[in-house]
Amino acid sequence: MGKSESKSDLKKAAEKRKAPLATPSDLGDNAVRDLTGALNETLADVFALYFKTKNFHWHVSGPHFRDYHLMLDEQAGELLALTDVIAERARKLGGTTLRSVGHIGRLQRVEDNDADYVSPSDMIAELRDDNKDMVGHFRGLKELADEHRDFATSALVDTWIDEAEKRHWFLFEVSRQTGP
Repeated sequence: MGKSESKSDLKKAAEKRKAPLATPSDLGDNAVRDLTGALNETLADVFALYFKTKNFHWHVSGPHFRDYHLMLDEQAGELLALTDVIAERARKLGGTTLRSVGHIGRLQRVEDNDADYVSPSDMIAELRDDNKDMVGHFRGLKELADEHRDFATSALVDTWIDEAEKRHWFLFEVSRQTGP
């Protein structure tokens, strides 16, 4: 391939990068913008909660190590599986989705925990509260989807609420103090 062909190929590639994705949707532009914006915030939250859950899974210690370690790994797996569903829903609607860790950081509402040491009870309490907050965020997304008559997103969110409620329930139950 000669120099002129190489420059031509580079120019074509550069033009393609500028082309919009233009996925068709029967929803209006405002609905696509609102819904994909909310889905991207949700996706950022799910990624942040996934990583926090894995962080605690890796660093949990103490007498309940095995139980907590396994539970947190299971919950992290559920969260990771959810990321693709959320991102693909945004694309199906005609929007774009997250592109980087930095993008996640700009949108996430779940607070990171970078502490060198977190007690197991504090880990469980923090994740319990984060999952409860996630339920509220999901309910807000469902209301938005219903407002825009996006019944497919609304139906998906029903499942996401149920899964987050289950994670919250498990974390709540293991955080309860037992005794007389």
